Amino acid sequence: MNTPLTLMWFEQDLRLEDNPALTAALAHDNVLVLYILDDQNAEQYKMGGASRWWLHHSLASLDKQFGNKLNFYQGDAESILESLCSRLHVDHVFWNRRYEPWRIARDKKIKASLLEKGIQAKSFNGSLLNEPWQVVKPDQTPYKVFTPYHNQASKMERVDHPLPIPNLTSSFQKDDKATTLKALSLLPEISWDKDFYTHWTPGEASAQAFLKTFLTDGLDTYKEGRDFPALQSVSKLSPHLHFGEISPRQIHHVLKGIAEGDNKEHFYKELRWREFSYYLLFHWPELPTTNLKTSFRFFPWTHHDANLQRWQQGLTGYPMVDAGMRELWQTGYMHNRVRMITASFLVKNLLIDWRCGARWFWDCLVDADLASNSASWQWVAGCGTDASPYFRIFNPVTQGEKFDPEGEYTRRYLPELKDLPKKYLYRPWEAPEEVLKAANVVLGETYPHPMVDIKESREQALSAYEVTKQML
Repeated sequence: MNTPLTLMWFEQDLRLEDNPALTAALAHDNVLVLYILDDQNAEQYKMGGASRWWLHHSLASLDKQFGNKLNFYQGDAESILESLCSRLHVDHVFWNRRYEPWRIARDKKIKASLLEKGIQAKSFNGSLLNEPWQVVKPDQTPYKVFTPYHNQASKMERVDHPLPIPNLTSSFQKDDKATTLKALSLLPEISWDKDFYTHWTPGEASAQAFLKTFLTDGLDTYKEGRDFPALQSVSKLSPHLHFGEISPRQIHHVLKGIAEGDNKEHFYKELRWREFSYYLLFHWPELPTTNLKTSFRFFPWTHHDANLQRWQQGLTGYPMVDAGMRELWQTGYMHNRVRMITASFLVKNLLIDWRCGARWFWDCLVDADLASNSASWQWVAGCGTDASPYFRIFNPVTQGEKFDPEGEYTRRYLPELKDLPKKYLYRPWEAPEEVLKAANVVLGETYPHPMVDIKESREQALSAYEVTKQML
């Protein structure tokens, strides 16, 4: 191939609109668009099962947008790009930046290698409102607390208009040495994902549809309604954002056209929490594995595989926790309020290391994001830079009664309790025998007894925390 070739490397930016790398690539006439599944460099951070399901369908959607001209590869990205540049007459490579530590290290090597060969290599910001290195304190050190970070980032905000969908008139090339989407083996071999299809449609068009539906039906009640899992008051844009089917700049632009109000401001702040998670991961790359509060090095976590399994399977005996864990398994998603409740139960009532919970969420969430997942688990566990105090322990009984008072959400995922009166829904062990019988509930058979006592386990957690503080 004598005509110079431009490579457009997709990864977590699976969209056409507001894609700066794609726009730059399509300024050239001869383009090869590609995706590389690089599990080799990801190692322990390779995508979990739910994310791989989403990725398969998102890539299928993107491939269709390119007239089936998207090229698929699997393996070490540096070697694959080097091979492409050796076999083909490549003069430009474009991609959008990623912020996971392993990707930063890999992409720096790739860019240096390409430039050394005389190939123009350029990366762009396609997934954040502010680059993590742009928002710093007056002494040039990074913020550790969200509120001052949010205030400073908002002051600096100069968000450009989203880029339009580029004109797809370039000549898109197919590489006969590329593999196929099917060969990436992203879909599970067993059909645990069968219910995903009723909840999700990955792809750029679906992302736009979710945003439109949320702005019409959810934003007006967002600030208060987002805590109630039975309501449709959350956007569910997180997997679309993670895979780059929509950008925060697109969302920000739409929000600017909406009248000011508490609901809009609260949703905007949640966008900033996502940014703050990436900010923490960039400045503290040990975030996924290391307690950012050093005192937690001494925390006496328990290692109880049977208890961990019961939590994973939604068999704790606490309905609000179990409903959340079953929503996660069935849909690849869990409502944010319930994420906090289930996480608090694991790390505080069961005293199981937060990293065990983070690994399970990583495998089961369609929106599994290294930055958000790690930062959120450290927040709940109390060991992050701007964490919830450790003594804030969510009571799954009162949380259920407050945030799912009619039991609509809980009964949806715990059908074995659907006929239990709401008075006893979150405390079935207190129900009289005749009430249990009328609801066809047999504790220990159709639904488990509570695996721990809430009051006792709370006291144990606080005692463990006191010991930890004394170890400093």
